[in-house]
Amino acid sequence: MPEFNDGTAETELPAGPVMVTDVVVVGSGPAGAAAALALSTLGVDNIMITKYRWTANTPRAHITNQRAMEVFRDLGIEDQVLADATDHDLVGDTVFCTSIAGEEIGRIHTWGTRPDREADYRLASPCLTVDIPQTYLEPILVRNAAKRGTQVRFSTEYLSHTQDDDGVTVDVLDRLTGKAYLIRAKYLIGADGARSMVAADIGLPFEGAMDIAGSMNITFKADISRYVSHRPSVLYWVIQPGSNVGGIGAGLVRMVRPWNEWLIVWGYDINEEPPQVDEAAAVQIVRNLLGMPDLDVEITGTSLWGNNEMYATLLHSGRVFCAGDAVHRHPPSNGLGSNTSVQDAYNLVWKLAAVLKGQADPALLDTYSAERAPVAERIVKRANRSSREFVDIFKALGVLDATTEAEMAAAIEERKANTPAGADKRAALVRAMDLKNYEFNAHGVELGQFYTSSAILSDGSAPPVPSRDPDLYYEMSTVPGSHLPHAWVGDSAHRRALMDLAPYDRWTLITGIAGERWEAAAEKVGQELGVPLATVVIGPGREVTDLYYDWAKLREVEESGVLLVRPDKHIAWRAMTLPDDPEGRLRDALAAVLGRA
Repeated sequence: MPEFNDGTAETELPAGPVMVTDVVVVGSGPAGAAAALALSTLGVDNIMITKYRWTANTPRAHITNQRAMEVFRDLGIEDQVLADATDHDLVGDTVFCTSIAGEEIGRIHTWGTRPDREADYRLASPCLTVDIPQTYLEPILVRNAAKRGTQVRFSTEYLSHTQDDDGVTVDVLDRLTGKAYLIRAKYLIGADGARSMVAADIGLPFEGAMDIAGSMNITFKADISRYVSHRPSVLYWVIQPGSNVGGIGAGLVRMVRPWNEWLIVWGYDINEEPPQVDEAAAVQIVRNLLGMPDLDVEITGTSLWGNNEMYATLLHSGRVFCAGDAVHRHPPSNGLGSNTSVQDAYNLVWKLAAVLKGQADPALLDTYSAERAPVAERIVKRANRSSREFVDIFKALGVLDATTEAEMAAAIEERKANTPAGADKRAALVRAMDLKNYEFNAHGVELGQFYTSSAILSDGSAPPVPSRDPDLYYEMSTVPGSHLPHAWVGDSAHRRALMDLAPYDRWTLITGIAGERWEAAAEKVGQELGVPLATVVIGPGREVTDLYYDWAKLREVEESGVLLVRPDKHIAWRAMTLPDDPEGRLRDALAAVLGRA
């Protein structure tokens, strides 16, 4: 457990009490809290600090995709998340309309809820996309982290840090007492948001720009179930004369809790003075977008935020690592923000644990940037591209050239006309709505992270050439660097997801009956290297069978071959068949991945 030491450690420290731990985590958002939870799950001492008195006070992030849910499943909190989430079945009918009570322009099946895409999503993972606002998710992460050992310190502000060959000294401020003190750690994780002080202090290189557009959130309570429960969704886009998101003439009505808690996103020109919206003005905005002039509305808050388009090209410096919005900053399009943040932590923490426990060389930590920086770039570019693709809907409706509310209303109305212009507009709407699949059904972006680093041993093969659009469709593979494919396995009494047999606290070998010699090899190599390593043999008569014969089609190696699965479920190495010396091959592979070759 962390404790205060009055003396100095191996490096000279300023006089006064110093709290000592292995890892300091700055920030209690999805990245920071997930990192703390993962650290404590692996038995690594850590202190998580946040300058705020509690977790998120606005719902902000909400879409929680399959990969993030897999992380929560692996960390043992999936059931808690599902208990507080809006179910998958209620998130999918994204609606475009002139108001919630007004005319509907169209709907899109989103987050894998269209029948043909539902199959893609269910085949890819044991988990489905759900909606859980950040106000509900963060307490689950923090509570479980603290229960497992994290020292959580609210109202504690990061001031600065210095690092040396042996560790990091973090200067923090207790905002309640006004007193500063030091925390001495081996490593520091900066998960302190889009204006990260930690990222600035270590001089991370960035591409892109901040605050490219302005938005206001208005949160409110109102029961509008009669207008939405028959077309359940988390997003209702209102295209309406007089409304404004970035000058476009639209507003977003987002479900927070079905069907009486909501959030409106209302744009403004970021080059002008920020809007001042009092309660009366907020109520009027809500009533206008909902199309309900007499609705009883309870305004619960307003807040301003900027849309960003920025990503770090390097995610760490020495013993200091950054994760989450600190290194990828983008609009909420595609719902990638908190999901990618959780996955950053999941990638980093097992590596920190391996180094701290003497299982891996510190060089393993360099693979965090190598693997996650390309993901940061991809999701920032995808989210901003999706945001810009909304213009095609406005072009299709012909509202971009409207200079008055009357002209805009007439342009929207023209889509009904039995005229060549009306027909053109209807055809353009079909194309524009189809383009939005890249925001709402980008399965390949959500799940298709492929890693290239020294923690992956290539066998000379490349990922399969996509047979479908790689942004929209996820294709499973076992090429080293790929994520472990999903298959249901088990026995006559139990059905288990394959990922559940490769838990976060160990390395896992997966093979078939013809490769059972790998078991003895794994036991010996694991003991030699001091690394937790277990073997799963899949086949009839074994503890785990290939229930649907899906795994035989997905594994891409012979039955005698093997997959070496990292704690984060990525394939580190594979052997297509059983070699003459499985023990030697495995020893060389695992040692190389851990930087101990």
